[in-house]
Parts: sequence; structure tokens; C-alpha cells
Amino acid sequence: MQAIAEAVELTLHNDHRFKSESDDKLTLQQIDLLGFSGQEAAITRARQISLGVILARELVAAPANIVTPITLAETAEAIAREYGLDLEILEQEDCEKLGMGAFLGVAKASDLPPKFIHLTYKPEGTPRRKLAIIGKGLTFDSGGLNIKPSGSGVEMMKTDMGGAAATLGAAKAIAQLKPNSEVHFISAVTENMISGRAMHPGDILTASNGKTIEVNNTDAEGRLTLADALVFTEKLEVDAIVDLATLTGACVIALGDDMAGLWSDNDELANELLAAAKSTGEKLWRMPMENKYFDGLKSVVADMKNTGPRPGGAITAALFLKQFVKETPWAHLDIAGPVWADKENGYNGAGATGYAVRTLVNWVG
Repeated sequence: MQAIAEAVELTLHNDHRFKSESDDKLTLQQIDLLGFSGQEAAITRARQISLGVILARELVAAPANIVTPITLAETAEAIAREYGLDLEILEQEDCEKLGMGAFLGVAKASDLPPKFIHLTYKPEGTPRRKLAIIGKGLTFDSGGLNIKPSGSGVEMMKTDMGGAAATLGAAKAIAQLKPNSEVHFISAVTENMISGRAMHPGDILTASNGKTIEVNNTDAEGRLTLADALVFTEKLEVDAIVDLATLTGACVIALGDDMAGLWSDNDELANELLAAAKSTGEKLWRMPMENKYFDGLKSVVADMKNTGPRPGGAITAALFLKQFVKETPWAHLDIAGPVWADKENGYNGAGATGYAVRTLVNWVG
């Protein structure tokens, strides 16, 4: 019953916010589900999860002049206010005090201030476990001084905050479902822009754990923001961390548009996520953590570079992130493919998918 109700809710969702006239010729008023008496709880759960998916869809679909670091922080504030969650927004000065040089290196070219979002759901009583979800929050990615050329998909870089969108969508759903787990929802939010303040190729950034990074490609910025987010999150002493990001085109080449990649050294956590995804129909495939490939990230002048060779680019991206987690079980989801669906003729189903919200909700439990 829950699957049917979710399908109805999500299939009927149409986003006409930015059109002067709706494309809908007919408006559905009511659906009667016959023979499902006693299934009210499943229908309610489906509705609560669907609201989280729809939030993620609408955040991803909105252009970068609508969803900015400021408005994404305001979305977190609205969720916290409506559902009684704890909220901490770190401003640029706070991030400077914490030594978040990787995140701030990306942020400094933008005219908009960076926002580090930390939203927390706490259940009543003692939680069964403490979990953290980190979403990449680049509200627009120009590529920086390694600018994305025309035809590279730069016009779709409003979707580069798909990880943050899924994180906030999951927060909205989990706050309503009230599972017996404490969950921290985190995103280091900024734009990657071009200005006289922009980081240069060849610059060396120092992350908040002291590791130094030679920036050999300013268009590999998401992993820089995630690095400081991972360091911050591990200090919360959670039982597991999952980060999700529209991180690499290499993952799309490997797995296509419909499937996300999963990297983790922890079999238990990986299997939990695979099972959570399978029950929702969201496609997820475990990829190798080939530690030898880290050799391609080694730098002559710093601890590491932010990109390696072209072959295995999604793997080296995961290995880069791994350097910022010491002991906590951790998994990385590269959602660059399924965050957006291109469909011919613009029929219902095209556009932002809200990918990973349902998987994350199922994983939390």
C-alpha cells in the first residue's frame, strides 16, 4: 500500500512554479483506493516520505538565482521551525575559526556568503544509534577558473546541490516519521564562481584536519567542500556517516544516468544502504575502493591533489574523500546520474527526481 501511495503522490507532482500558465489540461481531484481498509498508517507514511522527495525535487529544479546558499539555509530554518529540529548555521567567520580552508577556498569567488548547515533530529528518549548524512551543496558550479565550456552541461549546474537537496528532503521526511535514531543533516553550501578572488589552479588549501590540497582543477570543487564537512561530522561521534554528491561525470560514464555509485570500506554499512535502496526501487551499485589508485592523487608540493588521472575518476574522488574520515564507518554515494531525468517531449517524469531521499529514510529506519 505504501508503494502505491508513493507512486500516486510522486507521479502526480508537477512543478509549474516558473511557468506563467500550467501545462495541465485536466486536474485530478480524488483517487479512491478500494480494498485497502486498515492501511491508513502506510498511506500516511507514504505521504510524509513523498513530501521530502518533492522538496528535494523542487530544490534541484529551481535555478541558481532562486536557490542560493542563503535560501538553502532558509529552507533548513523552515524545516527546523516546523518540526522542532535543532539548527546550527555556521557563517564564514565561524568556518574560518574551524580552519575550513578547503570549503572556503571554493566559496571565496562568490558574491554570496557561504552557509554551513547543521540540522539535527533527536528522538524522544535514548536513540538507537546516531547517524549523519552529508549533502554536497554547490548551488551553482561554473567550474571556477577551469571554467566549464559551452556544451559541457554548464546550464544544468543548478543541480550540483542535489546532495544537499536530498539531505534536506530526508530531514523533512524523517522529522515527520520520528524514527528512534538521532540524525545529523549537514551541508557546506556555496557557489563555485569566477572573480578576482577565485582560487587558482595550483593553489594549496589547508583543510580543517590539517591536510594540504593542491588544487590542480578548480572544477573538482565539490570534494573540497565535502572534505571539511566530513571532518566536522566525525567530531560529532556518530555511528555512521553517509555523504552524497553529484560528484563526477566519471560515475555517469561508468553507471549511466539511472544508477548511483556506492563506495565504502565498511561492508555492513554498504549492505544496509544497498538494501535500503533496493526496497525503494532507487538503483545503487557498489563500486571498488582501489587504494592503489590514490597514487594518482599524490602531489609533489602538498599532501594530495584534488584530482587524479582520467581513468577511474569516480574511484579517485572517493579515495580523496576517504582521507577526511579517520575511524567512523563511512559511505559515499555519487548521484550525478540519477539526480535528473531527461525525457523526450517533456512528459511527466522529466526533471529533478528527488533521488536518494527514500533510500536515506529507509536506511535511518
